[in-house]
Amino acid sequence: MIRVIGMMALLLTTGSGPAASPRPLPWAHAHNDYLHSQPLREALAHGYTSVEADVFLQGDRLCVAHEANRIVPERTLQALYLDPLRQRVQEKGGRVHPQAARFLLLIDIKTAADPTYRRLHDVLAQYQDMLTTFGPQGRKDKAVLVVVSGNRPLELMRTQTIRYASYDGRLTDLDSDLPADLMPLISDSWVRHFTWRGSGPIPEAEARKLDGVVRAAHAKGRLVRFWQTPDAPSREREAVWRQLLAAGVDLISTDDLKGLQEFLLQHGR
Repeated sequence: MIRVIGMMALLLTTGSGPAASPRPLPWAHAHNDYLHSQPLREALAHGYTSVEADVFLQGDRLCVAHEANRIVPERTLQALYLDPLRQRVQEKGGRVHPQAARFLLLIDIKTAADPTYRRLHDVLAQYQDMLTTFGPQGRKDKAVLVVVSGNRPLELMRTQTIRYASYDGRLTDLDSDLPADLMPLISDSWVRHFTWRGSGPIPEAEARKLDGVVRAAHAKGRLVRFWQTPDAPSREREAVWRQLLAAGVDLISTDDLKGLQEFLLQHGR
């Protein structure tokens, strides 16, 4: 395995000559990805295998924005994510990253759960050629797994005959008996459950708690992600990231695409 650091960290050369492709990073989650100058594309160029977009229902449009007063009608979920992903999947032989099977599109619903999700379902149905789907014949894995976060209509999703998305759980759902196909991910706020911010060693009780969260989630086939971990470049941020990796947390959230990429490459991930 070839590890490339610093300015070369963006790419892993896979042959002779100039041809190169980004090394997929299974632990890398682009939080608030749409705030970058080139949504999705920058994350893919850094090897990210998970991206997050906030959506607001405006009429029949699913607009991607951080806040309602920053909505630009043309910045829709289709334009920023679904259409570029479909094009890439077609170009890459049926996957987002040829060397990685998994790619997550986390959609954080900011408006009312049921109407926004119903419109989302209708939109996703137009992209079922690349989306993992769930129906009467079971699960059909494809290039992209959509997971709904934020305002999540669990009961509506449970009653659907066909789904093009799954549900993002919380730590309160660790003991849930919902199948992993419906709830494949447990996400929660780091600061809501842990006091440690990376200064000094993590308290023993909190280390045990973190290990327990990961074990419980993994026992039911679910991934684990935290948001609100330290994200400014610092020793504290690296200490938290190291602890998350050591505990087996599956996705590390960041707004610093290059910073996390370099960290993961340096740590052989």
